[in-house]
Amino acid sequence: MASTYILRLVEPTNLEFMRDMLYEAAAVDAGMRALGREQALAVPSVSKYLDNWGQREGDTGWIAVDEDQQPLGAAWYRLFPAEAPGYGFIAANIPEITISVSANARGLGLGGALIQSLIQSATTQGHPALSLSVDRANPALRLYQRHGFQDAEISNPQDSSVTLIQYFV
Repeated sequence: MASTYILRLVEPTNLEFMRDMLYEAAAVDAGMRALGREQALAVPSVSKYLDNWGQREGDTGWIAVDEDQQPLGAAWYRLFPAEAPGYGFIAANIPEITISVSANARGLGLGGALIQSLIQSATTQGHPALSLSVDRANPALRLYQRHGFQDAEISNPQDSSVTLIQYFV
């Protein structure tokens, strides 16, 4: 795997790859993994992260590609209303991140670069913060913390996930 990559804004042609990345993110949960890709992506609490992508105000995403334009990872955010929150919901004006990097491209710095691109986009668009939900045992937790995400202290104590938030100054 080459160590060079390019970051660019998500295009409509990237939707299938984003679905792959959404499954990778969801499949961290053993129950979702047991369902398999298509069934897991059909679960409403998962599918909402890409349903009608690009047609909703605030949909923003970045994709990492190699020099041959093969996708390596993707990160995006969406706004959710209070009556239909995502896993990492904080408030209706704070977008929630979904991020995943292909297994063969991990360790290249893509996750951090994708997060930084989202932070820059969110700042430019005037969002006060970004949020996400991550299992406490997921090694990605350290990545998010290195990029300024902190425990929002609103997580369900019966759940092993934590909602993180990164505020902008």
